[in-house]
Amino acid sequence: MPQRIIDLSIPIANDIPADPPIQIPHIDYVDHGQSLDQMLAFFPGMTPDDLPDRAGWAVERVSLSTHNGTHLDAPWHYHPTMNHGEPAWRIDEVPLEWCYQPGVKLDFRHFPDGYVATAADVEAELKRIGHQLSPLEIVVVNTSAGVKFGQPDYVASGCGMGYEATMFLLDQGVRVTGTDGWSWDAPFVHTARKYAQTGDASLIWEGHKAGRHTGYCHIEKLHNLEALPAKGFTISCFPVKIEKASAGWTRAVAILSD
Repeated sequence: MPQRIIDLSIPIANDIPADPPIQIPHIDYVDHGQSLDQMLAFFPGMTPDDLPDRAGWAVERVSLSTHNGTHLDAPWHYHPTMNHGEPAWRIDEVPLEWCYQPGVKLDFRHFPDGYVATAADVEAELKRIGHQLSPLEIVVVNTSAGVKFGQPDYVASGCGMGYEATMFLLDQGVRVTGTDGWSWDAPFVHTARKYAQTGDASLIWEGHKAGRHTGYCHIEKLHNLEALPAKGFTISCFPVKIEKASAGWTRAVAILSD
């Protein structure tokens, strides 16, 4: 059966405001001419003229966090424990079957920046698209941040998923979720304003902290969710296997049968 693959990932790149300043990645590019000395050092006696077009190899040196680019967060990122006391899984412990499952898209683009989605919001959207969740389905949230990737206001854009909304999904057996925003939670700038007004620390990172009670993963900084239907696709989001890490980069894609 013919298949169509939609790329749901952002690039890791220099000079794109996809993270706060303290978390910006950096890539040094070495081209075929700049690498000649490196290559010649492996083969004593060889000269540049021995190589076709005097060209060595191209290689890049990258400095980044496991939370740069499109990545899958492990339960360890949220808290030391999950499932009410069990040691939280690192990214190399996440079951691979979680990472290749049917997908469901919730369209929350109409919610304002900083809005915290509730269980009622999730239920209403599932009713609108006519879908009942099944265990292990991957639920992705299309927010207003998606079309702002690459713009200065990206990190502060989009709605977030609150504790209540997250637990609603986890109680249905969902174990991987995703968002096209910088964070599964509402952007920090909005939460900080609410915290300053209320002094309620439970508002901080509340969607992430749901992982204390039920271990789960989420994909952050997805892209191109606007191209997806509400359902009828499969998501692949296998993370890079980094020992004992809190997250792993993923080339997340959606697979549709035409």
